[in-house]
Amino acid sequence: FFSAIDMTEYDLVVIGAGSGGVRAARISAGYGAKVALIEPSMSHGPPYFSAVGGTCVNVGCVPKKLMVYGSHMHHDMEFAKSYGWNLPEGAVTHNWGTLMANKNKEISRLNGIYGNMLKNAGVELITGWGAVAGPNSVIVKDQRDGPAVQTLSTKRILVCPGGWPFIPNIPGKDLCITSNECFYLDECPKDIVICGGGYIAVEFACIFHGYGAKVTLMYRGPMFLRGFDDDIREHLCNEMKNAGIDVQLNTNPSKVEKQADGSLLVTTEDGKTVVASQVMYATGRKANTDNLGLETAGVAVNPGDGAIIVDKSSKTNVPSIWAVGDVTNRINLTPVALHEGHCFADTEFGNKPRDPCHDLVAAAVFSQPPIGTVGLTQEQAGKQYKKVAVFRSGFKPMMHTMTGVNTRALMKIIVDMETDKVIGMHMCGPEGAEIMQGFGVALKMGATKADLDSTIGIHPSSAEEFVTMRSPSYFLVDGVKVDKLP
Repeated sequence: FFSAIDMTEYDLVVIGAGSGGVRAARISAGYGAKVALIEPSMSHGPPYFSAVGGTCVNVGCVPKKLMVYGSHMHHDMEFAKSYGWNLPEGAVTHNWGTLMANKNKEISRLNGIYGNMLKNAGVELITGWGAVAGPNSVIVKDQRDGPAVQTLSTKRILVCPGGWPFIPNIPGKDLCITSNECFYLDECPKDIVICGGGYIAVEFACIFHGYGAKVTLMYRGPMFLRGFDDDIREHLCNEMKNAGIDVQLNTNPSKVEKQADGSLLVTTEDGKTVVASQVMYATGRKANTDNLGLETAGVAVNPGDGAIIVDKSSKTNVPSIWAVGDVTNRINLTPVALHEGHCFADTEFGNKPRDPCHDLVAAAVFSQPPIGTVGLTQEQAGKQYKKVAVFRSGFKPMMHTMTGVNTRALMKIIVDMETDKVIGMHMCGPEGAEIMQGFGVALKMGATKADLDSTIGIHPSSAEEFVTMRSPSYFLVDGVKVDKLP
């Protein structure tokens, strides 16, 4: 870096090389724009945790899914016995170091791919901390709270530094870890307390349980995964309990203390205690807007969570500054950030103006069993539509008819009775995410219940259940559940 103003004016300077930033920078450069992209680190791991690819590639979706795969294998080997495979007792062991090394190797490979994609597109990749210095000016720092070492002049600024894990201010918070640190633990904890009720908390509870840890999941509310369909939430909770995870609802830690033997003592607000080797907080993520210099340009942020306020086109109140991804706290999912970044590039540089569409976004929770969902929940549908038909089916997945495992799958279809339009589909069971992706396309195309009924199923499969449910399980009339229509 040099302590001077770069007199070269860019068409676009992007702050943050996460999913949205990389997509926007690459597509914009492909349209001929002169683009600079600023990211603090080019390689993953502590102390920054992130690198090119952002949270998703480094400390989010990708390493999490790899760990999910591995956590399944312990159970799969047990299931194999029911299918005739002989596994000597004690012969199968797990090496956490091998898992971490292979995971890190894969993340490094992806970092390289992202870097090469940007380079090949003509994007200038700058290592450092980016911050807004005015409506058309961005500074680069070698430390987040350090002085500027470079100043860039630009016609447009895109801010997309993502989010950051949040730990409540309780005694002992410094003893706790977040999802960031979970990807770089030296060993799998023998026991762990996970605090939170979102998808990150639920997924990691299942991950660590799969690797053999004794898991206690604490959530302050009456049921985790707020915002998901209530039946699906309760179904997963029962599945996790049956698997051996200690799910403690209406429970909130008040303090964490380190004991003489190095273990951690968690005391709840009602005086109960749990001892564990690790305490993980997954109580949400906040917009990563500290030290971004937004105030220098007058960019408006939400006073509650610090998220950048944007309009339907992802533009802030400052005409030359946009923001996409988790920093805007709209729908905090990687594919949504990609979509928002692509829409920005098409609009500003591709002469193809379009606004991001946040309707009917399919989503998954990679719990065990996983959840797949798209559209309205039963509760939301009851508030928005006068008459709703709910189709519901629960069954034992075929694989487990021979394993003897006490597990069931649950599927739901939500239908607006006036139009026969399918307005929601939800599943908790094997391959839930893979199954729901296809139905997400169907709902975007306006599929009706008649369309599902006329579709021939793939047999034998769990997915075929979605096209073979013929009779409603019950109805909602003005939001009230009834067995029969009046």
